[in-house]
Amino acid sequence: MFDALVLDSQDDAVTAAVQSLEDTQLPDEEVLVDVLYSSLNYKDGLAVTGEGKIVRGDYPFVPGIDLVGRVVDGGLSDVEEGAVVIQTGGGLGESTWGGYSQRQRVAPTWLVPLPDDLTPLESMVVGTAGFTAMLSVMALEHEGLQPGDGEVVVTGASGGVGSVAVALLARRGYDVVASSGSEDAYDYLHELGALRIVGRDAFAGGPSRPLESAQWAGAVDTVGGDTLAALIPQMDRHASIAACGNAGGAALSTTVFPFILRGVNLLGIDSNTATLKHRREAWSQIAQLPNDVLSQIHAATIALGEVPAWSRKILQGDVRGRVVVDVNA
Repeated sequence: MFDALVLDSQDDAVTAAVQSLEDTQLPDEEVLVDVLYSSLNYKDGLAVTGEGKIVRGDYPFVPGIDLVGRVVDGGLSDVEEGAVVIQTGGGLGESTWGGYSQRQRVAPTWLVPLPDDLTPLESMVVGTAGFTAMLSVMALEHEGLQPGDGEVVVTGASGGVGSVAVALLARRGYDVVASSGSEDAYDYLHELGALRIVGRDAFAGGPSRPLESAQWAGAVDTVGGDTLAALIPQMDRHASIAACGNAGGAALSTTVFPFILRGVNLLGIDSNTATLKHRREAWSQIAQLPNDVLSQIHAATIALGEVPAWSRKILQGDVRGRVVVDVNA
């Protein structure tokens, strides 16, 4: 027997409760893992509260889009027994049972070995949010962004993805501008490496003109909606935006002028289905972050039973940094 946070749905209302399960109730996947930690992401908050249509599997359902754990049985795969592995995305906690469980069966397709320089807990301080941030930075650099090109702005900077993006960019030598609506997070963002802070209102209401004064050499946008629409006409010539979130809305109203007159690039970041090659590369680079940076980003460690309350907090924007879920607490 083991514990898991189980979601159920009745009359379109989602409930969440910690329940005791048996191995026979786990999904029919190849690799059996003793889960060590998971994490709380915005998407998890939507799933656990039922405020977003995240869960695509049948109820009852175990959420959690991240996990790190020790392999009990690798089945016929090449995943070795005893190995510590990470899974982020790949349908985990959406179409297949996820990481909010002390034991889980997962497909080997998405598993990445825990890097030597990361502890299991640190890997979940990073989690999907940090993995997404790393993919965003890699995409910007693939399009030619280099330190010294100018200021790089990160929107939603006090959240999970934004916090890691600020830290990653600063450690790579970029001039980082953090945008946040939380004034009490300003010192935190400076500590992560932001050179200056701009309020969320700087991008509120969308753009004032199809093309505005060029300000940004690059951008990581975790917000979407009007914020992204406001960013696009402010980008420098041939600059890129890594778009990886929609906390501020899914609709996007813009014009073609920034794209055809300045050569601005809008780069979509899909961490859920990133290839295994990109996963390994991203985690290898993430592991180079200093331990003190990860401890700054680490907001809290919670137990399974605390996930519903913290899910409401993350949706309300009351969480700064990253929350780890200790499934064995």
